[in-house]
Amino acid sequence: MVSAAYSYLGSSALTDGLTLQTSGGPAAHPRFFTGFLNDPGAAATGLLAVAEVARSRYFRPVSPASLDPVVTAGSDRLRFESFSGCCGVYARLDVLPAGIDGEITAHGTTNVDVNVPLQRALTRVGRADPLHLAVGPDDLTVTTFDGPLVERKVPLPSRWLRGFAEAQVLTSRFDPRAEVGIADARALLNRLPAGDRSVLWAVPAGRSLRLTSRPVPGAVCLPGAGRLVALKPFLRHATALRVYGPPVAAGAGPVASTWELSLPSLRLSLTLSPEPYRGFSGEGAVLEALAGDEVADDADLISALLSWDPAIDIDALATASGLGPQRVRAALTQLGTAGRVGYDVAEAGYFHRTLPYAADVVATMNPRLVGARALVDAGAVTATGEVAEVRSGDEIYHVRDTSCTCPWWGKHRGERGPCKHALAVRMVRAS
Repeated sequence: MVSAAYSYLGSSALTDGLTLQTSGGPAAHPRFFTGFLNDPGAAATGLLAVAEVARSRYFRPVSPASLDPVVTAGSDRLRFESFSGCCGVYARLDVLPAGIDGEITAHGTTNVDVNVPLQRALTRVGRADPLHLAVGPDDLTVTTFDGPLVERKVPLPSRWLRGFAEAQVLTSRFDPRAEVGIADARALLNRLPAGDRSVLWAVPAGRSLRLTSRPVPGAVCLPGAGRLVALKPFLRHATALRVYGPPVAAGAGPVASTWELSLPSLRLSLTLSPEPYRGFSGEGAVLEALAGDEVADDADLISALLSWDPAIDIDALATASGLGPQRVRAALTQLGTAGRVGYDVAEAGYFHRTLPYAADVVATMNPRLVGARALVDAGAVTATGEVAEVRSGDEIYHVRDTSCTCPWWGKHRGERGPCKHALAVRMVRAS
């Protein structure tokens, strides 16, 4: 379990009025955001969906342990994010500028519990009912007709940090694949089998999507259709369903995908891991970017340069830092491993979270990376020819490009990122 520690000017209090404290800033008692949401019924339904994902385990279900969405106030919007208990579903509700009637006076992130009283209050919010939020660094206050409810900051699971990083890298490779009207979206989602764990593929067909068991070019992977259940209550508010995924070819293996319901003021999206039993935290998509010797220093530099624009400008960061775009993206991946950076498929751009960043913590959360560096330090890599040799214990493994003769590679065949031996070879050849 990893939690972030902050220093505040004092304690938050709910007496004659609500006073939220933050870690400094231009005002004595600044808040990230305070104001109303313009589509209260839809926003309440979206918040419940994000909390529902946080309490769910879609693979080997057990009793829910927590409902702890991450809340971020950006320059012009609010974001609520969560991962399922199995870390295989990433949920996000974006409250866009059109959905906010209030002022974002500071930028920050907090991780709060959504308990039963707040769930009940949100279920009673109608389309015309007021929904007021106050977001601070150590709590979230939601005010409805039932009165104010204060949710306190809770520790952020380390697995979520790994999930944030992996989801960011995977979704940055996505393109829009289909857009479906809400009537066809409702028909599609309502006919999906509940609890289904098979891997299906959705192929654009006219105004809708046709489901098939085999991948074809242009198809979108639907791994575990039952994991989209949290979207269904939001259908009555949305105007369209958009689907995003990476390019696939005939015979391709399962890949991640994003399913998004939207209206002008809000977007609710679920990103599914490539298979129901696979959590994002173990996908290994970040490892190639983290293997370079310079990535930690680059991340420190990029972290200092990040501004709070709605989207991160890669070219502007490259110009300001003197680094090439590829090194900037690797640095963002490093920051993403600490939860500092996310990716918005709808706007094809990166965004910020205010979470602490420490290079040593990033390393400990990626054991394959730690293992690869240990092999390099031990002089276990011989990379003079096309096929490199890596001594690991009593065994010698052979690495060609990213493939390896080790049992781990034989089991996953590159679907979970490189093994530690291939990473070690890359490090040696790049040095």
